[in-house]
Amino acid sequence: MSGVTYHKSIRDLQPPGITTAESQEFYNGWAPNFDKDNVEANYNGPRMTAERALELFEGKTDVRILDVAAGTGGVGEQLHKLGFRSMDALEPNENMLAVARGKNIYGRLIQDFLGTNRLDIEDGNYDAVVMSGGFLEGNVKCDCLEELIRVVKPGGFVVITMREHNIRTVPEYRNLEPRMAALQSEGRWEQVSRVIFPNYIEGEEGITYTYRVC
Repeated sequence: MSGVTYHKSIRDLQPPGITTAESQEFYNGWAPNFDKDNVEANYNGPRMTAERALELFEGKTDVRILDVAAGTGGVGEQLHKLGFRSMDALEPNENMLAVARGKNIYGRLIQDFLGTNRLDIEDGNYDAVVMSGGFLEGNVKCDCLEELIRVVKPGGFVVITMREHNIRTVPEYRNLEPRMAALQSEGRWEQVSRVIFPNYIEGEEGITYTYRVC
């Protein structure tokens, strides 16, 4: 299977209104070339996410982390480079997960969608959940936040990195920050930081949200 290559802006691969089923079909074909194409697009989200995790734990790496919307394991690779070894991956696409499996950096590989459904993970199982690039058209929705909180132990962290452009232009993600704030008002988590940074991908800005679970 040769796979597909994007040949244009990665942003355009997930057009407005793309369904989850359509998105998954595309990833099935893109998986073999996903890593190469993201290198060419100068995708720095995984590195920024991993470095944020290291900062939060003040250099301590003997913690349990769940990489959500793990794709081919980009965040996991960056975490591994920094010394983290206890990592699991959650990814719905079989072909993407197969690439991640081949990197031998994860313990458990969980093939499932993230949303309102309860994952096959115990409450408070992780010290942190990390996600880079999951919030884009046809992928993860805002209704997943409660499940992210559930699987992190009190005092642990949720780190979400995404294209800053999406919180302003994608209808679904215009609701993201209000939903985050509502969960804070409910006492579910508290914001640690909200950082906009340059060169997330293709020269565009990214944003990283960090929350501490209550």
